[in-house]
Amino acid sequence: MQRRVALAFASLLIATSAFAQAIPQGKWWRRPELIQVLNLSDDQQDRLEAIFRTAAPDLIDLKAEVDKADIALRGELDRPALDRAAIHQIAVRLMAARGKLFDRELMMLVEMRGVLNEQQWNRLRNTLDKLERNAQRPVPRQRQ
Repeated sequence: MQRRVALAFASLLIATSAFAQAIPQGKWWRRPELIQVLNLSDDQQDRLEAIFRTAAPDLIDLKAEVDKADIALRGELDRPALDRAAIHQIAVRLMAARGKLFDRELMMLVEMRGVLNEQQWNRLRNTLDKLERNAQRPVPRQRQ
């Protein structure tokens, strides 16, 4: 049972982190370089902003749920005597909270995707792929 919970937990972490890499952090539709690359109109920027503002309160609350469950889990794991039932219960709560957060983020992305035309979406994906490849390049070590 514990193995299944751990496996599900790890899968959710991977899915969440993969999604987090799917879009740039912050208000990407206001970044001049992306506005230019995507050729975003003022109307599109305003619509993306409205989608974000609608989702933001939910995202804040859901992120807080994840943080609270994470803190509770760490607290249980740091106890000298492990309470497996309590750890399992908190892990289930944490997975549910992460799932809700992932779902809301995904729905926000779907709404934002609806604002972009196919060409803009492909350009955004290509730009993000380039940024990801650059981030994965090893940093050269300096000789001493």
